[in-house]
Amino acid sequence: MHLAALVLGFGGVLIADYLTLLWLLGRSTLAEAMAGVSRMHVPIWAGLAALVASGCVLEPNLSSPLTQTKMVFTALLTINGIQATLLSRRLSEATSAPLPAGLLLWGAASGAISQVCWWGAIAIGFWNAQH
Repeated sequence: MHLAALVLGFGGVLIADYLTLLWLLGRSTLAEAMAGVSRMHVPIWAGLAALVASGCVLEPNLSSPLTQTKMVFTALLTINGIQATLLSRRLSEATSAPLPAGLLLWGAASGAISQVCWWGAIAIGFWNAQH
């Protein structure tokens, strides 16, 4: 269950990031990228929720600093996901080209936080599973 949830949630994130990269490279329009990204919201949120639920069943060592770090990453992912919903709305409403620098910076920061937290939590999870 935990691995299936990881594939669902993180897979959705990677697809959303790929669609954004296509827009940055000029291979799609912003509207096309945002339409694809918005379709990824449900699998991403479902995957994250299932990861949290199945992670609780795995009886993590809550006194471990690595587990605590993983929990912080998960909390940051959730907060970042909530604000990313607002970001998606703003990007979908953007009609000026080029996009305002603040909006681009917001998007870059949101994507960077997402990647650091997902990869960090995944690395800790695999480390904990092996040791």
